[in-house]
Amino acid sequence: MKTPCTALALCLTLALPAQAQDKLTLMLDWFVNPDHGPIILAQENGYFTQAGLEVEIVTPADPNDPPRMVAAGRVDLAVSYQPQLHLSRHAGLPLVRVGTLVETPLTCLVVLADGPVQSIPDLKDRKVGFAVAGVQEVMLNAMLAHHGLAPGDVEQINIGWSISPALMSGQVDAVIGAFRNFELNQLTLEGKTGRCFYPEAEGIPSYDELIYVADPARMDAGVIARFLQATERAALDIVNDPDTAWQIFRDTDTALDTDLNRLAWADTWPRFAMRPAALDLGRYQRLEAFLAASGATKGGIPAADLAVDVSGTTE
Repeated sequence: MKTPCTALALCLTLALPAQAQDKLTLMLDWFVNPDHGPIILAQENGYFTQAGLEVEIVTPADPNDPPRMVAAGRVDLAVSYQPQLHLSRHAGLPLVRVGTLVETPLTCLVVLADGPVQSIPDLKDRKVGFAVAGVQEVMLNAMLAHHGLAPGDVEQINIGWSISPALMSGQVDAVIGAFRNFELNQLTLEGKTGRCFYPEAEGIPSYDELIYVADPARMDAGVIARFLQATERAALDIVNDPDTAWQIFRDTDTALDTDLNRLAWADTWPRFAMRPAALDLGRYQRLEAFLAASGATKGGIPAADLAVDVSGTTE
């Protein structure tokens, strides 16, 4: 039996109006996949709600759209890529990194393990496919230069998103822009063995693969800080019990229950940022300098203008 005092407190609590949730619209970089594990689990486990947030997760029609949608004020937050952030800022888009989703590079140069390319110098006079112009071309050129090759020493072909098929069919001898947690597994499922050449081992500074970007003039830092706290809780759930986390993720949509996603999950979860709000300004300074030295940008943007730490603002 409740005491009168307890009963009165309960009645007063029930009489209070529900606290309004702060709304936030997040655009992913592409369709939902294991790269987005902490976001999906934070939603499914109620962590956004507990943080006082109503998060709408949307996917883009074009993977180039998310930064533009943030800059245009159409969404509050977007998943993007650190290299893309640098190029976007030099193109005049008002963007800043506010958090990290995947804290290690995923992009790599993929070849067939039993193919003619056994080392980077073997690419001379061969065909290399790329999915997106810009960042991937910069990375390829830097990897070639690391071994004394020039961009003109290879034939670069835009293959769109047909990454594994283009490689398996022989259309190209290598592909830049493949994700090491997906394309290698896709090749395995097709009975092929791939090999990755890692940009961070070929003269390119290490960087955050997937980040959250916002418009600094429009963003609510407190709301974003609570969003990051919720995804941090989810990331810890994943690292503590990746198998159960996979089941929760998989069960959100029958389309996610595939062999490719199951394999990709195992290769992805160790790379999630356990402290998504934490900021290493040195990474942004080094990549900004690298892009300028490679001729991709003019350089000169201070790291503090590219990335911020919002963790001190939760109200």
